[in-house]
Amino acid sequence: MTSSRPVLVVTDMQNGFVREQSAHIVPVVVDLVHRWQAVGGDTLFTRYLNYPGSPFERFFGWQRLQSPPDTDFVPELHPYLSRGVMLDKKIYSPFTSEGVELFERRGWGEFYFCGIATESCVLKGAVDAFERGYAPWLVSDASASHAGTEAHEAGLLVARRFIGPGQVIRLADIPAALIALPPSSPNSC
Repeated sequence: MTSSRPVLVVTDMQNGFVREQSAHIVPVVVDLVHRWQAVGGDTLFTRYLNYPGSPFERFFGWQRLQSPPDTDFVPELHPYLSRGVMLDKKIYSPFTSEGVELFERRGWGEFYFCGIATESCVLKGAVDAFERGYAPWLVSDASASHAGTEAHEAGLLVARRFIGPGQVIRLADIPAALIALPPSSPNSC
């Protein structure tokens, strides 16, 4: 790839995917987005839209995320949406024809994936980035699964096998130049 401009891909942080098993990730992702945007970093917010007759409906019997409020972004992210780019998708990955055109136009070459769900949409985006020659990073502690910890861990295992063990990182591994320092605690010197 000729460009390595980074983008934070905030995957499907929508009301319909936030459940007891994934709710803990909301403040983590909001903090990451805040810190990423504070240094002027590009942010892509993906939004999954299901539809009548979709493969998800036909093969899984899953009819959720076809309308608001399920399809809406979590309220905690609303202050940050206007400073990012939104991409609607009807598949797991952001690598739709519109997405690919957007990535090329923006010169994005490094993709930092976070959000919901680790074992499906986050994983698929990272794998598609890898297969297209981009540098994918999956931020493990800024991702979760609405199916629980076991599904999250399975997604991380598969990601390490598909995109490389060094491409699955933690928040602390994100280069300092890409994110603002976290707020200091009142007890620090």
